Amino acid sequence: MNYDAILVVSFGGPESKEDVMPFLENVLRGRNIPRERMLTVAEHYYHFEGKSPINQQTRELIAALQAEMERNGLKLPVYWGNRNWHPLLPESLLKMKQDGIQRAVGFVTSAYSSYSGCRQYREDIARAQREVGPGAPEVEKLRAFFNHPGFIEATVERVQDALQAIPAKARGNVQIVYVAHSIPVSMANSSDYVRQLEEVRRLVSEAIGHKNDALVYQSRSGAPGQPWLEPDILDYLRQVKARNLASAVVLAPISFISDHVEVLYDLDVEAQQLCDSLGLPMRRAKTVGIHPKFIGMIRELILERMNPTSERRALGLLGPRPDICAEDCCPGPGRPGAPHTS
Repeated sequence: MNYDAILVVSFGGPESKEDVMPFLENVLRGRNIPRERMLTVAEHYYHFEGKSPINQQTRELIAALQAEMERNGLKLPVYWGNRNWHPLLPESLLKMKQDGIQRAVGFVTSAYSSYSGCRQYREDIARAQREVGPGAPEVEKLRAFFNHPGFIEATVERVQDALQAIPAKARGNVQIVYVAHSIPVSMANSSDYVRQLEEVRRLVSEAIGHKNDALVYQSRSGAPGQPWLEPDILDYLRQVKARNLASAVVLAPISFISDHVEVLYDLDVEAQQLCDSLGLPMRRAKTVGIHPKFIGMIRELILERMNPTSERRALGLLGPRPDICAEDCCPGPGRPGAPHTS
């Protein structure tokens, strides 16, 4: 198939204190969220002077991808559009239209299948195309990549680095705690999100040869009465200490590809402070970021889409996801809850 550009699609994040509230208003538009909850999330950003690292990390990913493509003779311009902050998708698609781009392949910085991690991004792209109007470029999203060897192998190396950073005297029974963004149970039940996370957990632990592990969740943001995926990371860490489940823990944030605010605040600040108070040694694995194997995976997925007869690599039991999602896959819930931060 012929494409004339690549579009990297991300969540977006504020880059100054002045950006924080407008950014959160974009995230929450159309949702019935108490302002108190918005202000609580805003404080997470203010802890870092109002700047989320996600935009800079997306710039670094694009630079690494461009260099990877040049080394391998793949000559396509790379554009960038965000869901919630500049450069916003309508701005990016308009620029692509002005540049004469007609058909692009889209890489979304989300590895898993769920409404918020896949379908909503496709809806965002379609909405941006309607805003741009006639001549807006087509954008075909690459498949979910949770079990692609490039993602798994990069994750394995990040976790191994964190395991090696555990103090020698605490290495007797280290537990790998895989951490994923919690979502409403209703959303989880209508997608393969949990099944895919469990597969990543299994693949990474087996590659390392490590049996003491767990899957937990972070960043729950819904109303108190609405069920979200559990256990919560902080509750679980208390259980680890109370039940003597481990001599130390490595936290592996496998549902994120970059170390942005939810990783930095929820894990590096809140979880670290809790572990310090419990006397539980903790290290946090880096996300895949611009690991060479992960960047190589993106190039491979692009080439795979350009040549449908090429090998579609995937590890484990679930196989590669289809290129085109079913019309009724990952339906959205009623969307109560507070923002996902980035």
